[in-house]
Amino acid sequence: MAKIKVTKVKSAIKKPGRQKKTLEALGLKTIGQSVEHADTPNILGMIAKVKHLVSVEEI
Repeated sequence: MAKIKVTKVKSAIKKPGRQKKTLEALGLKTIGQSVEHADTPNILGMIAKVKHLVSVEEI
């Protein structure tokens, strides 16, 4: 499977708790932090829910 790099670019302050938990589940805590994940439907669905807080690039 392909890999994607997810970077947190905006703060989760004043965002719903569900979005905060999604960012935490993706492994993102601080702004500028990046993580690599497999390109699976589960991960893509999580990214879709917080797309306004992260940037995504394919590796």
